[in-house]
Amino acid sequence: MKRLHLSKKDKKIFGVCGGMGETYDVDPTLIRLIVVFLCFATAIVPVTATYIIAWAIMPPPEAV
Repeated sequence: MKRLHLSKKDKKIFGVCGGMGETYDVDPTLIRLIVVFLCFATAIVPVTATYIIAWAIMPPPEAV
């Protein structure tokens, strides 16, 4: 079973979207586009807060 983790090689800001892409075998660019769309659809604050919480909770790739 794959565990969700931060990406070490495919990171733009913190590696959250890259880690999700690696874990679920989805293109990280698609995940980033969805996050940007959700930011504009929800007035930026909820998605930004969720992204920061995900960064704080997700383990680095060495810990997986």
